[in-house]
Amino acid sequence: MPTSSLAGISPSSSPVPHPTVLVTGGSRGIGRAICLEFAQAGWRVGVHYRERQQDADRTAAWIKDRGGEGFTFCADIRDARQVDAMVRALGARWGRLDVMVCNAGQASSGLLLRMRPDEWAAVIDTNLTGTFHCLKAAGRLMLSQRDGAVIVVSSFAGVQGRSGQSAYAASKAGLLGLVKTAAREWGHHNVRVNALFPGWHNTDMSEAAMPDKARLHDHALGRSPDLEEIARFVHHLALMKDASGQVWNLDSRIL
Repeated sequence: MPTSSLAGISPSSSPVPHPTVLVTGGSRGIGRAICLEFAQAGWRVGVHYRERQQDADRTAAWIKDRGGEGFTFCADIRDARQVDAMVRALGARWGRLDVMVCNAGQASSGLLLRMRPDEWAAVIDTNLTGTFHCLKAAGRLMLSQRDGAVIVVSSFAGVQGRSGQSAYAASKAGLLGLVKTAAREWGHHNVRVNALFPGWHNTDMSEAAMPDKARLHDHALGRSPDLEEIARFVHHLALMKDASGQVWNLDSRIL
C-alpha cells in the first residue's frame, strides 16, 4: 500500500456529494492502488474480490480507519448472476454507482500450439466475458441515472500481441471492441466508457512476467510505471466528462 496517509480525506471534486466507485479485483495490485486513490479523494469505495477476502478486508479497513467509506463485495465475474447481485447490493447500500473500474483478470502462459482449450477458456471467460457481465450490470444502473463512467483495464498485448500469451492478448484485444461499442451505445445517456493499458507493474500477478532490464528497451523512458501513477490517472479519467470510447496507454511504449 502507499505510504502516504489518508488522514483528513479531502472532499470529492465530483459534482455528486458522495460519489461511489466499484473496483473489480480491488484486493491487491493495481486494483488496491485504485481503491486507495479514490478513497483519498473522498469517494465511497466498493472493493470487489473473488477469493482473497482477507486482502479485500484489509483494503476496506485501511480506508475506514482513515475516515473513508469502504465496503467489500464478493463475486465471480464469470457468473452474470453474481455480478448483477453485487451491483444491486452496492446500489442498495449507497444509492448509485458513479464509476466502475473493470480491473479483475487473469493470465495463463503457454505457446499457442500447446495451449489447452480449458486454459484458453479460463482466460477468455474471466477477462472478456467477465468484463462483459460487469459492463451490463453497471450499465443498467448508470443508464437509469443518465450518468456514469466505466474504465476497463486492457493491455498493450491486446494491440501488439505477446509470445506465449495468446489467450491473454486475445481477451485484451476483445475488450477494446467491447469498450468502443458500449461507448457508442451509451453516449447519448451521458455514460462514458474508456480503456487503458497500465503497463508492466510490480504485483503478484505480473511478478513472474516482469521484464528484465533488457526487455525495457522498448520503453522510451527505460522504466515501467508505478502503481500510484496509474491510480492517479484512473481517478482523473473518472472525472473527465467529455472523453469516451478512448484507449489510453500509461507507459512509454510507443504504439
